[in-house]
Amino acid sequence: MKFRVPAASSSAPQTLPTRVAVWLLDSPRLGQAPSVKRIAGNLLKQPARDGVVEAQSRLGQMLCRDCGNNRDRRIGLDMLRQAARAGDRRAQLELDRLLDRLPLQP
Repeated sequence: MKFRVPAASSSAPQTLPTRVAVWLLDSPRLGQAPSVKRIAGNLLKQPARDGVVEAQSRLGQMLCRDCGNNRDRRIGLDMLRQAARAGDRRAQLELDRLLDRLPLQP
């Protein structure tokens, strides 16, 4: 027997994965471990795509700070821009800090 998820619940914002990921990242002991950051990033990915502002902000910060390649940084900046446009103060501050550090392009 297969269980089906009603259509209304699949379009609702995914708050539980976001809350778990934020808890993991804010935990003093757990939040610094690379494996925990990877788990939190995976938990934040789908809610961020669905437009959950907190997930966009936290995932953008994580991608900009902790990832070493340009593609992830670019995606992180896009996530931070989306969250900043939605009014997330933390994303606005992080975006300002990051843009001040980037070299000016002609």
